[in-house]
Amino acid sequence: MKKLVLLTSATAIVAALSVPAFAQTELAAGANATGVGAVDDTITDIEDAVIDDFDRSRDADRFGPADRRQGLFGSMALSYSGSTGNSEAQDLGIAGRVSYNQGPFAQSVGLAIEFGENDSGDKDKEEVSAIYDAQYYFNDRFYAFALGRFSVDGLVDGVADYAGDDVAEELTDLRRDGFLGFGPGYRIINTDNTAWRVQAGIGVRYTQTGQQYIDDESDTDTGYIVSSRLYHRFNDMVFITNDTDYLTSDANDVATNQFGVNFRMSEQLATKVSYTTEYQSDRDIRTDNTLGVSLVYGF
Repeated sequence: MKKLVLLTSATAIVAALSVPAFAQTELAAGANATGVGAVDDTITDIEDAVIDDFDRSRDADRFGPADRRQGLFGSMALSYSGSTGNSEAQDLGIAGRVSYNQGPFAQSVGLAIEFGENDSGDKDKEEVSAIYDAQYYFNDRFYAFALGRFSVDGLVDGVADYAGDDVAEELTDLRRDGFLGFGPGYRIINTDNTAWRVQAGIGVRYTQTGQQYIDDESDTDTGYIVSSRLYHRFNDMVFITNDTDYLTSDANDVATNQFGVNFRMSEQLATKVSYTTEYQSDRDIRTDNTLGVSLVYGF
């Protein structure tokens, strides 16, 4: 069976962290030709990655949906680049998210479309993905969640057209990958300094492999997941988080735990140190450990 991946709508629980924004710089004329612009883009990417790490630690729902934005809202983005001359590459990206919140019920739909051609003019990306996330709060503590995901990789068939018969016979990538899950959640502790919620659910994943010269194969698997999100603030400067997920299915067992310590030394300086442990029962080395450090300083 294919490995079952279940997602949970519960994200990391932490207090609001005041993170100073990085200043935007104006580049002088000639920056593109001299390579200054490319280096500046790299600096921006690193800064964005650090900010994203802090943003992922935030959780607007850690104390419930009281301040949740109501009504219909969303965003759309489009990116295109095409080159001629030494290369004939093209890349197109379209992404959007629409949310609708009404009282205790919140839901959102997201869509991502990516198409690309390499320097030879051959397609190297043709992917379409959609997600659905919903939560319904019965009261301040008890809620239900639902999650959906569906992805299509159009190149699973197309790669074989120019990759050769030998490659095509070994091609086992997923052409379609769909997931649907739901379950209840409950806030055990919900105070100004401590928040702890748990949730459990059942999910079903559908996968279909695409092979040019071999019959397609599909698989449906069921799994169960239990999640915990804990946050505790010692004072205005230091707080900790601990996120735990456990998934069991016919394919394997997966468990992850991330412990984070967050410091806000001043309005200009903030630090996050995290330690993540991931366990998978079907690997030769079953446990991986990762230490992460994020630092933001503005002046």
